[in-house]
Amino acid sequence: MNLFELLAGEDNHLALVTPEGRSLTYKQLRENITGLVSQLHSFGLKPGERIAIAMNNGSPMAITFLAAALSGTAAPLNPKYKQDEFAFYYADTQAKALITLSDEPEAAIAALTPDMMLINAKVNTDGTLSFELRHGALGMETGQGSNLSPSSPHLPTSPSSDDIAMILHTSGTTSRPKRVPIRHRNLIASANNIIGAYSLTAADTTLCLMPLFHVHGLVGCLLATLGSGGTLVCPNGFNALEFWKLVETYKPTWYSAAPTMHQTILARASRNTEIVKANPFRFIRSSSASLPPIIIEQLETTLDAPVVESYSMTEASHLMTTNPLPPKVRKPGTVGYGFGVEVGIMDSEGNLLPQGSLGEVVVKAPNVIDGYENNPEANATAFVNGWFRTGDQGTIDEDGYLRLTGRIKELINRGGEKISPLEVDDILLRHPAVAEALAFAVPHKSLGEDIHAAVVLKAEASEKELLAHCSTMLANFKVPKQIHILEQLPRGATGKLQRLAMAKLLSIGE
Repeated sequence: MNLFELLAGEDNHLALVTPEGRSLTYKQLRENITGLVSQLHSFGLKPGERIAIAMNNGSPMAITFLAAALSGTAAPLNPKYKQDEFAFYYADTQAKALITLSDEPEAAIAALTPDMMLINAKVNTDGTLSFELRHGALGMETGQGSNLSPSSPHLPTSPSSDDIAMILHTSGTTSRPKRVPIRHRNLIASANNIIGAYSLTAADTTLCLMPLFHVHGLVGCLLATLGSGGTLVCPNGFNALEFWKLVETYKPTWYSAAPTMHQTILARASRNTEIVKANPFRFIRSSSASLPPIIIEQLETTLDAPVVESYSMTEASHLMTTNPLPPKVRKPGTVGYGFGVEVGIMDSEGNLLPQGSLGEVVVKAPNVIDGYENNPEANATAFVNGWFRTGDQGTIDEDGYLRLTGRIKELINRGGEKISPLEVDDILLRHPAVAEALAFAVPHKSLGEDIHAAVVLKAEASEKELLAHCSTMLANFKVPKQIHILEQLPRGATGKLQRLAMAKLLSIGE
């Protein structure tokens, strides 16, 4: 099975909805993709070759991703990268082509090598796409298109379930990013796990907020929705000012987002109470980072919908565990249990530990990749006896629910006392003046590491007041030595907070 066979929605049912643009049915989507695959092959691209994509969110990006994954291997990239970053990823993936919309982003085009094709995606009047080869293939001249129709009923080549559909990279915040080859079978397994976990059907409409160069957006939003026969509303990115207008117009039944987005949505909910009441979500999903329990409580109270926190990684093609929907039990502070995924806790020697033990979270499932690409050293460390070591620490309770205590490399070792920064984050967020919080390690001469925290405020509060708040709710060794009050917290491309880089970013030495 490949991704094309996942698109099983009814012919006349809406598949992709573009705000202020034309919508596509499943029949139009399938025909458009098959025609685009033919176009890509006519340009000289072969099965298995890497096709970089640098486009903002929207239906054109979703269609281009599917076409690239079915004609070769899609390599979606953050369109906001700098020229040097594009150059690195082109070289690292050995990309043969780049697909963009018109002549943007300029940095992506400037980084092209002489042997790469530049392909423009053009939006047709009916909302479908066609590709135009600008330069680079088999002597074709700039601006030459293909004589093939951009619509066709049959896929010209049919990738196998074992073929690599897309190549992504680990975040690489502390080391060179690793290449993650994700096969069609991995993506289909993960999409089906998500569909099963949340009982997704053709009656569901999803609002796509996550970037489509990231596994959360691609699998957790796009593929899970299309695999269920539902409708994906695809704006050109996340805009807090537009969110409630989109909810009022398209009446999505659910959305999936990173914690920072949930907090932004929550902050504007009080100004949109009529829309909130008139358009209840069936559920709200959170992934990509830990969602503090206090935010879950506030979201559920304000939006009157169950919030399900899940646990995902690129190496698992997204979903690993999730809290279930009502009437099953949701446990705030946990990330639920595995859906189609076996979850265990392992010690540093590679031994599985009994229930209740603290150790490294490991998973085993059809959606987990076979290994990193051309990286035997990383594979020897990360893959042990059929299990993938996530790098996260946690425990599994008597009901099988997983509680994460943090990334192992993010745990703070203060003179031998281990501190989970997530616990400190949650305590700070319980102060009424704190909008965002991030605890982190700083170097210390005698202790090795000490704990600091950074906060963004929504009301007036002093560092002294915040420290006193922590002291009443945390053991002394967990109370931050210093709290930095900032205008905003630094984030990576997908909205992840930069916990490991904080001491350096704030120029904190010893």
